[in-house]
Amino acid sequence: MCFICSSASAKAVDSVSIEGGHGDTINAARVGMQWDWNQKWFAWHGWHLGGYWDVSAGVLNADSGGPVNNNAGDFSFTPTFRYQQTDLSKIAPYFDAGVGAHLWTRTTLTTHIKSGTAFQFGEHVGVGFRFGERGIYDLSYRYQHMSNAGIKEPNPGLNLQLVRFQIHFN
Repeated sequence: MCFICSSASAKAVDSVSIEGGHGDTINAARVGMQWDWNQKWFAWHGWHLGGYWDVSAGVLNADSGGPVNNNAGDFSFTPTFRYQQTDLSKIAPYFDAGVGAHLWTRTTLTTHIKSGTAFQFGEHVGVGFRFGERGIYDLSYRYQHMSNAGIKEPNPGLNLQLVRFQIHFN
């Protein structure tokens, strides 16, 4: 992740985000930075497929039944594909999906959510829209699942429902 972040830092950040949500007795909050791929694949009828690199840091907090220290850091890197409306001069809806890597600072979040590894895969699907002048603002809903994919037991998995706000700089 450090290599990717250091190479991406040579190019200015294209957007920043803040997101929060809840699921499986866990609250989540994250901040992130994104770098656009600047690609428009499969352009058709005012829509195209693009994507971005997403790096985020946040906290997972157990809201019940957790150990004494029920917070865990969550650091992630996720390549994300986005199928979006090309014209950003009006409200522009999109769909996105990504699969990435997460690193937790603790493997025990609650008495029921104990993972065999701090490394987790995280996949999400989302729907949202860009708005404002040149689509500067971005609001979305995401459903995310995280698990270690059976690398080591236990592997209870974690499901989150998230709301994300993003500001684009270009």
